[in-house]
Amino acid sequence: MKLSDVEFRAMQSLWRKWGQTYFELPLFQRMGLNVRDKDVLEIGCGNGHGGYLLNQLAPISYIGLDVMEEQIAIARRKYPQYKFIVQDATDLSQFADASKDVVIIFGVLHHIPEWRKTIDEIARVLKPDGQLFLEEPRGVDIKFFDFFFRWGHPDTDFGLKAMEEHLKSRGFKFQQQWTPLLTIYHCSH
Repeated sequence: MKLSDVEFRAMQSLWRKWGQTYFELPLFQRMGLNVRDKDVLEIGCGNGHGGYLLNQLAPISYIGLDVMEEQIAIARRKYPQYKFIVQDATDLSQFADASKDVVIIFGVLHHIPEWRKTIDEIARVLKPDGQLFLEEPRGVDIKFFDFFFRWGHPDTDFGLKAMEEHLKSRGFKFQQQWTPLLTIYHCSH
């Protein structure tokens, strides 16, 4: 799903960049994120800042994908040395089975109406013992942002409990979880 104009602008802000740099990525790292010499896929890479941060950690390969051409254009302009593609996360067929060591999602799964298909595809492309790091807001927080800021998230059954159940049904094991403001997960497959 494409972001609304309001949320698109918010995702380009210094606050978003600050959050990824000083909050989300450090939490992922405390939970065990290590991409050195790994094949990394970022789903919902947006303007590429997360890709920039991840590439500072020396992966073998990195690919960032996003469904919004506008976001990919910004990412390619800002970080031409990294690979960003326009791609729907519900169909990762261009990636071979068991081809990625790490998949990262910086809070975009709730934007994907068919989020279960995305989890299914992640399970397929992760190598045995591959790791998924994802951050998602609680459903009540999504409703709050939609009410006050008119961000226009899709009307789906997405919620943390439903997401956790689907992850478990696809063989993911929860390594760590952190919940105060955002729910951040480290799962192995």
